[in-house]
Amino acid sequence: MIAIHWFRRDLRLEDNAALYKALISGKKVLPIFIFDKSILNKLENKEDARVTFIHQQILKIQQELNALGSTLWVFNGDVLEAFKTLIQKFAIAEVYTNEDYEPYARERDEKVKSFLTSNKISFTTCKDQVVFDGSEIVKTDGTPYVVYTPYSKVWKSKLNEKPIQLFANSAYFGAFIQHEPLPIPSLSQIGFLESKLLFPLPIVNTSIIKNYENDRDYPFKVGTSRLGLHFRFGTISIREKAAKAAKISEKWLNELIWRDFYSSILYHFPHVEKNAFRPQYDTIEWRNNENEFTAWQKGKTGYPLVDAGMRELNATGFMHNRVRMVVASFLTKHLLIDWRWGEAYFAEKLLDFDLASNNGGWQWAAGSGVDAAPYFRVFNPERQQQNFDPHYQYIKQWVKEWGTPLYPKPIVNHTMARERCLAVYKKALAPS
Repeated sequence: MIAIHWFRRDLRLEDNAALYKALISGKKVLPIFIFDKSILNKLENKEDARVTFIHQQILKIQQELNALGSTLWVFNGDVLEAFKTLIQKFAIAEVYTNEDYEPYARERDEKVKSFLTSNKISFTTCKDQVVFDGSEIVKTDGTPYVVYTPYSKVWKSKLNEKPIQLFANSAYFGAFIQHEPLPIPSLSQIGFLESKLLFPLPIVNTSIIKNYENDRDYPFKVGTSRLGLHFRFGTISIREKAAKAAKISEKWLNELIWRDFYSSILYHFPHVEKNAFRPQYDTIEWRNNENEFTAWQKGKTGYPLVDAGMRELNATGFMHNRVRMVVASFLTKHLLIDWRWGEAYFAEKLLDFDLASNNGGWQWAAGSGVDAAPYFRVFNPERQQQNFDPHYQYIKQWVKEWGTPLYPKPIVNHTMARERCLAVYKKALAPS
């Protein structure tokens, strides 16, 4: 009888919670990965950089396993079909995997658990992509926090009570099944092409973390870690980074807490995936002008900070966090375009796309989410530029025609847009 470890958002061998449980189970461990067609079929861009990144990480894990005399079994298709194949080839006692809190993943895992249980195979999920999950940080009455500050205080208190422990996986690598290397499906076999985008390294200079509080708001500086992609796919350990951050920078630690917070919100309130956290915000009469949406997508709004951010996103798959807030506020409040349109565009373009954090950020900007900016707070893009890119360093990098006749005029007047936004929001939120 063997145990299986199913890799998903945990693409590493070290400090991997579910893999550790599998390795110490007393059984030989078969590691697997499934290119889930239910997810991949929804990706219209066949050069999606995230698929390239995942494929690269799978090849890396395969090399590491081969060096240990083992191999990774990789499937391409339907998840249940993969497990049906596995139970025909192996006598399986247990399947271990790390928890995924997104609605689709939870539904998929219930189906897998039901199938495995019917075949007398246990299915164990572990916490790995967050430091504390949705069940761990709750109020005394058991209800979830919906405001960040009290949530973060309890989070930090819990961390102080029980310091982070890392899993020493390498001590048990001998438990992997000994097997000759198996071929990994190519990107083309999966139905994708290799992306040309460059991926950030899974390391960060300690000085960036030390100076994070002072530098993080300035998009022209290298002031953020850019580890989001690696947290998203688990190529680095959130536990390890949180333990280091707690010693170096509370401000950077706060950003990791935001990830847990939004994950908790999605876990407790799955309706936020498609609807406003605050239902009354679903009554807003969005303008949804498609020409203006296209101008926003292409970075041609006539507001240079907004345009620089969108062009950076389109070119690199990354956008500075301060600029993300500005472009999201501009779309939802200046243009009165449904936050779901912007959220979907970010979901398509961001290398570090994470449903919980992306949704939380967009609903924050629109005023419809938990702990959100009040609806009457409308970012002034020009003032944001004056404060955070005063010498136009970031703007000049991404908007080459800025300052020339080729640069477009603003597609909307800020004062008029703000007044229009307040009127529309006030109408939607007025007591009936």
